[in-house]
Amino acid sequence: MLRILYICHGNICRSPMAEFVMKALVKAHGVDEQFEIASAAVSDEERGNPIYPPAQRCLRQHGVSFDSHKTARRVIPADYERYDLLVCMDQSNLRLLDRIIGDDTKGKVHLLMSYAGRPHASVADPWYTGDFEQAFQDILSGCEGMLKELRET
Repeated sequence: MLRILYICHGNICRSPMAEFVMKALVKAHGVDEQFEIASAAVSDEERGNPIYPPAQRCLRQHGVSFDSHKTARRVIPADYERYDLLVCMDQSNLRLLDRIIGDDTKGKVHLLMSYAGRPHASVADPWYTGDFEQAFQDILSGCEGMLKELRET
């Protein structure tokens, strides 16, 4: 089983969107039993809060089901050992994650957009832009590329 943890700043917008988009993709490909997929934050700011309502609306508009009881949690050092891939939404997430887990000695930490052929790009942050559709499209592109790459290896 491959364990993937998606990570953003607060775990209320981008990372839970990525979690549920990827869950939908692996289910659609009939390989959901081969994956454990979750999400977390690099900050404590939103701990315990649900997925941000506009993010929920965007997921619904695209027919992506999600756990309405999901609440934000912060990454802990043990997540580095538990998960095979820790996938960040932007460079800031990478820097803050490094403070939590230390050096990525096993090469587990990646940017989501690197799977979409954009190795230094960030997933658009709808918290600041209000553009949840752009964030969704970035996430979908990254998750599709990631699944394609994982299925080829």
